[in-house]
Amino acid sequence: MGKITGFLEFDRKVEAYAPVEKRVKNYREFTIPMKEKELKEQGARCMDCGIPFCHSGCPLGNLIPDFNDAVYRGKWEKAASILHSTNNFPEFTGRLCPAPCEEACVLGINEDPVSIENIEKNIVETAFEKGWINAQPPKKRTEKKIAIVGSGPAGLAAAQQLNRAGHHVTVFERDEKPGGLLRYGIPDFKMEKNVIDRRLNVLKEEGIKFKCSTHIGVDMKAEELKNDFDAIVLCGGATVRRNLSIKGSHLNGVVQAMDFLPQNNRRIDGIKKFENEILATDKDVIVIGGGDTGSDCIGTSIRQGATSVSNFEIMPMATTDRPEDQPWPFWPMRLRTSSSHKEGAKRFFSISTKEFVGDKDGNLKGLITSEVEWIRQPGQRPILKEIEGTEKEWKCELALLAMGFTGSEMTIAEQLGLEADTRTNIKASESNYMTNVPGVFVAGDQRRGQSLIVWAISEGRQAAYHVDKFLMGESALPLKNEGDLPRV
Repeated sequence: MGKITGFLEFDRKVEAYAPVEKRVKNYREFTIPMKEKELKEQGARCMDCGIPFCHSGCPLGNLIPDFNDAVYRGKWEKAASILHSTNNFPEFTGRLCPAPCEEACVLGINEDPVSIENIEKNIVETAFEKGWINAQPPKKRTEKKIAIVGSGPAGLAAAQQLNRAGHHVTVFERDEKPGGLLRYGIPDFKMEKNVIDRRLNVLKEEGIKFKCSTHIGVDMKAEELKNDFDAIVLCGGATVRRNLSIKGSHLNGVVQAMDFLPQNNRRIDGIKKFENEILATDKDVIVIGGGDTGSDCIGTSIRQGATSVSNFEIMPMATTDRPEDQPWPFWPMRLRTSSSHKEGAKRFFSISTKEFVGDKDGNLKGLITSEVEWIRQPGQRPILKEIEGTEKEWKCELALLAMGFTGSEMTIAEQLGLEADTRTNIKASESNYMTNVPGVFVAGDQRRGQSLIVWAISEGRQAAYHVDKFLMGESALPLKNEGDLPRV
């Protein structure tokens, strides 16, 4: 590495945030960029550790020490080439990934890990600013046509890889614009949508076609797709939401997070009228679910002008330190406090919602909870137990359910005769991502269940290799850790 003693000389730094009172007045990104000198110092913290466990921590197998060293040396174009060799969309992961690579960083054993995610974001932003990221259509085209269903990160990654192999790629999206979860699930204050559009312009210039407002299985039967294309890659995600089936769940004001968040993103995009307007303005809001989606609901509710925002999590509060049963380099389930949590929400742990309470007109006015404890016994699943005498009624006019997803919508699978696994994901071979129907592949959350954006990109890339090999007998596309041709 460039500076052997860098990790001893420089402390970890990441981008600062604009003050809360300023950033909650709009939906813009609010990070404050670091100076180039500071970024070089952060790159210098990357150790000459012998075995870079960050590689195994990253689902994409990013060549992290290599691009850190290039940043330290000021070779930004080289860093961008290295980064893009394994990651099609570092502008997405650099903003949204929880950075499992950092939890696997060797320096993180007894010091703060290298700020890999922030370095990644600055590499790709520098590359766009300098004009190094341009369309690179394939030099030769095959006669093979491929349909990608779903334009989230898995679908986009599969599309770009297969287009690079020279195939004719069409991406079908049921929403009005491409992006999937990136566009309609992630709030603009975490990633503004011009970041997606900037990359989409490159993909379109490379020859990828997009057909939006086309719901496969509804607007177009899946069998038509199979007849018109040589291969299909299903990347529709895990979109079946987990419900809270308790008394009062039908009341007006009990809303799924993935109804609330997409509507607000569309509102920011210029849509003014909705059949059922969902707003947190002047309401006491309770977000049920302590993950990233719950955090996004908190930040959005605060920006809409909620009177108060509370966050319920049924699990006990985790520790900020790495738990003893989750040793390095594994991903630890520790307490994570997001920027949205710091904007004014109150968090409650080990709490279970028992009933939604409505007024005479059918509108939500409150909910009833009880405290819970988890009984753990060796070799058995934890048992949830309600603590007697802890019932409490809360004032609430908007309850947002952010409890995750249970699997994939199965309309396409049923039309094509695809098998499902026990978790209602579409079943596919671990070795080649192909379903029980030849020529139909699946990648991302629709194959593995609800997961991370970085996993979706990895799945899309892996599936693309196997599709190309299925069609052509062999493939020059990379598999994980093999890298790509040095292109930006």
